[in-house]
Amino acid sequence: MVQRIVIENCAVATVDAADTEYASGHVVIAGNRIESVGPGSAPEGLADVVRRIDASGHLVTPGLVNTHHHYYQWITRGLATDHNLFDWLVALYPTWARIDEQMVRAAAQGSLAMMARGGVTTAMDHHYVFPKGSGDLSGAIIGAAREMGVRFTLARGSMDRSEKDGGLPPDFAVETLEGALAATEATVDEHHDPSFDAMTQVAVAPCSPFSVSTELLREGAELARRKGVRLHTHGSETVEEEQFCKELFGMGPTDYFESTGWLGEDVWMAHCVHMNDSDIAAFARTRTGVAHCPSSNARLAAGIARVPDMLAAGVPVGLGVDGTASNESGELHTELRNALLINRLGAHREAALNARQALRLGTYGGAQVLGRAAETGSLEPGKLADLVLWNLDTLAHASIADPVTALVFGAAAPVTASFVNGEQIVENGRLLHVDEDEIARTTRAEARRLAAIAARA
Repeated sequence: MVQRIVIENCAVATVDAADTEYASGHVVIAGNRIESVGPGSAPEGLADVVRRIDASGHLVTPGLVNTHHHYYQWITRGLATDHNLFDWLVALYPTWARIDEQMVRAAAQGSLAMMARGGVTTAMDHHYVFPKGSGDLSGAIIGAAREMGVRFTLARGSMDRSEKDGGLPPDFAVETLEGALAATEATVDEHHDPSFDAMTQVAVAPCSPFSVSTELLREGAELARRKGVRLHTHGSETVEEEQFCKELFGMGPTDYFESTGWLGEDVWMAHCVHMNDSDIAAFARTRTGVAHCPSSNARLAAGIARVPDMLAAGVPVGLGVDGTASNESGELHTELRNALLINRLGAHREAALNARQALRLGTYGGAQVLGRAAETGSLEPGKLADLVLWNLDTLAHASIADPVTALVFGAAAPVTASFVNGEQIVENGRLLHVDEDEIARTTRAEARRLAAIAARA
């Protein structure tokens, strides 16, 4: 017997193909699926209704989808705050190379908690630092996501190009080519769920052109396609990366990625800040996705990504928090606003993005990028019940007539309720399945332990 939850008397932004909205509407959840969405009250005579929510003063949207992150960085926030990307990495790699399973689990809990309480229902983590003897880091991250109750993609990263090979990571911080491929395949075999309502999926994710060998990129792509999973990496983030690729490979990042099999509709890349017209055309032609991380790009002075041009060309684009050592807030809902504002500093000025485009980036666009647009990212019958009730009946929002404008342009809106797979994970801004205060204590302790270990090294 399917149990139903009825949400009524709220503004609804479906983010469907027509951008359908209702000034006062309803959403009916049946089990883990959305059963109906529409104007006015829910249909009469619904059976097995276990809960009715009067959502007056609220906007209901699809849950936010985070397309790029590095959870372990939660315990190294606030460091190297005035560095560009390469200098920042050189400063922090020696510390990151000393993480262990206990630290990674705590950092994952902190990262996930901040996102979930701010409306994220589908999260991902690109984890690529696996020091020898550090324990089951992938299992720790996946376990933290399972406890939080969010839908999750682990991008199992890797690095095999260290300082001795002309890369940035210390020699002791990387894996071998064979070891990285074997561990990635084992992670896919153990944890990836290809089903429609999967709560855990795995992607193959060598870190970046300046930290992995060409062989790892090529063989990683072959592994992913043999296993039927997605591919993820960093691309075209900085001018220094572009120079690195031209010096080492004789071509820019996009051409290099294409030469190694890393463009395609099963691929998404983080940042993509320095893309020329040819690069954008290649992404559009191959349907390669982009994780746009506006706050991190600003924090590291990487530049302004050409998001309006990507969208106009048909490139799938979602939003990413990025690691919290380059975006200390760790929240995705603030990226809706930052994406809009920062892109208006670019060539398109006030026409760059509007509020509804920003919301689409954070919801349906993210689902596209993660390969899950058939299941989530919009409020439509048959899709998974991943949705958020934003309270706009507040001092910060009540005088803004349009609810989507209030959500995107206004202050961060409180989350009254967040549902994942039909299960509520947030109530009145507090997480229901974990102890936020205990997570704060644990992450503080692990950050101090890591700093002490790094200082002794």
